[in-house]
Amino acid sequence: MPRQVGEETHFVNVDLDIYSDSDLEPLVTALGERVYVLPPPQSCEAHLELTCELGGADGAIRKFAALIDALPGAPRKIWDMAKARDFNIGVQTAVQPVYYVMPLSCEAVEAAARLNARIVFTVYPPKSTHGGRLEEAPTG
Repeated sequence: MPRQVGEETHFVNVDLDIYSDSDLEPLVTALGERVYVLPPPQSCEAHLELTCELGGADGAIRKFAALIDALPGAPRKIWDMAKARDFNIGVQTAVQPVYYVMPLSCEAVEAAARLNARIVFTVYPPKSTHGGRLEEAPTG
């Protein structure tokens, strides 16, 4: 029988995914070293992670929102003109616990709404090992 890798379902991170018809480089540059740009960089698409402690999904959304609120004029306009802005919460599933609760504060939800951003979830399937090799989780 396959053995579960990773003992419990858990929060992974929050990526800020931005999609635009225009170049996002000035926006990413304005955010500076407070964000890490996930590869591969593309001019009209950016996938960012915070470089500081997250404080869970709620804290990460509020920290990203504070960075966006502090943007100067031109980079903020690029944000406002983007086609899509997603706070993408990653969750790694496992067999335990039977369910997983991840509350978001009213402040985090309001911050996303104020910035015209969505809150989305990416749920990664459990990974298992069988005979020492990593296998995909069964699909249903």
